[in-house]
Amino acid sequence: MTGTARNHGVSLGEATRTWARIAALSFGGPAGQIAVMHRILVEEKRWISDARFLHALNYCMLLPGPEAQQLATYIGWLMHKTKGGLIAGALFVLPGFVTIMALSWLYALFGNVGAVAALFFGLKAAVLAIVLDAVRRIGTRTLKNPILQALAATAFVGIFFFGAPFPVIVATAGVIGWLAGRAGSHAFAGAGHGPALDGGGEAIATLLGDEIPHHARTGLRGTLIVSAILLLLWLAPVVLLVALLGPDDVFSRIGLFFSQMAVVTFGGAYAALSYVAQQAVDGFHWLRPGEMLDGLGMAETTPGPLIMVTQFVGFMGASRQAAGLDPLLAGTLGGLLTTWVTFVPCFLWIFLGAPFAERLRANRALSAALTGVTAAIVGVILNLALWFALHMLFGRTHAVAWGPLHFDAPVLASLNLPALVLTAGAALAIFRFRVGALWTLGGCGAAGIVWWLVA
Repeated sequence: MTGTARNHGVSLGEATRTWARIAALSFGGPAGQIAVMHRILVEEKRWISDARFLHALNYCMLLPGPEAQQLATYIGWLMHKTKGGLIAGALFVLPGFVTIMALSWLYALFGNVGAVAALFFGLKAAVLAIVLDAVRRIGTRTLKNPILQALAATAFVGIFFFGAPFPVIVATAGVIGWLAGRAGSHAFAGAGHGPALDGGGEAIATLLGDEIPHHARTGLRGTLIVSAILLLLWLAPVVLLVALLGPDDVFSRIGLFFSQMAVVTFGGAYAALSYVAQQAVDGFHWLRPGEMLDGLGMAETTPGPLIMVTQFVGFMGASRQAAGLDPLLAGTLGGLLTTWVTFVPCFLWIFLGAPFAERLRANRALSAALTGVTAAIVGVILNLALWFALHMLFGRTHAVAWGPLHFDAPVLASLNLPALVLTAGAALAIFRFRVGALWTLGGCGAAGIVWWLVA
């Protein structure tokens, strides 16, 4: 039975219902989301084998953007061509989009109310512990030798102490890995990407099998047409906004900034958010530091990709620089624009590159480049954790500048003791007792409200 014939065993309607179920269960960040997909698609439905699943995951790890959403798009495309990929990818985003938009409205309307502020105060402590845990998990899986450890340390020093741009760090790490792979170095080989997944699926008959479906081997013209349409849908609104409103308008800035992020967000949401947080707070002044943590708390507690926090950033930025529009209307439009320019490129990368994924996966130099990028990402995420900690635990910071060296240092007298205690408790729950992220977020949110009631 060919790969194409196997596709007919699952109707598009049945696949749509399954993707909706996966989307509703997609909590816990990319590792948890990929685990949910693996359990349902590989173990339960037996639509795809471990080998095909891992092949798709490896390709998605090469791409900018949220790998879990792109993995869903890739598998949907394998099973039901472009329509299947659009449905799978869109459904994966939809629950998070709706919930983050609703929470953004509530935050804009009631964010300064005592109980709401106390809830987010607690969530911030949990988010800081979760980000630190992400550094530990990715570092343990990735930094297998002193060379990769040195690359991660260099990335951290570059971005925290010298303000090196995130895209430059990613590109430099990728080039170093690529050159090392071309030179035959083993230092950049074998770093783990994605969660550990059990093998053994090869002995089980699956609907897709191991061959590439017919539509993935042919149809170059159709691939180029679909890619051109997606490119137009992505960039045309941004060009129109800049032309009609000017480059300094908040909507133009949102479109340009998050379009740029869609191209350079290698390494997952935590790595990208380090750059987003600094630009949104210090560059565009769309948010205050603590509000970025509030947005990440929203994304951690709702289904969908963590990168959905950018929707909150766009909402708040547009609502505060509405320029004559109703703030809530402007915020809604800003959130919609952010989501559009963040995720339309994700479909473009899959539909344009997936037919060539086998060739990319077999390329040793490209694999080494990905390993270099992932090592640097550990340092970038550590920078994010430290940036959050400074603004979470201290009421004030002061700038330190010495030649090219410049960074924010805490004012020790401004230490927020309740925040320190709550953050320590969250870290103890996650690191010592292995409490899940959702339970930790819920507990810290409740603790924040209790502290507000008592104090």
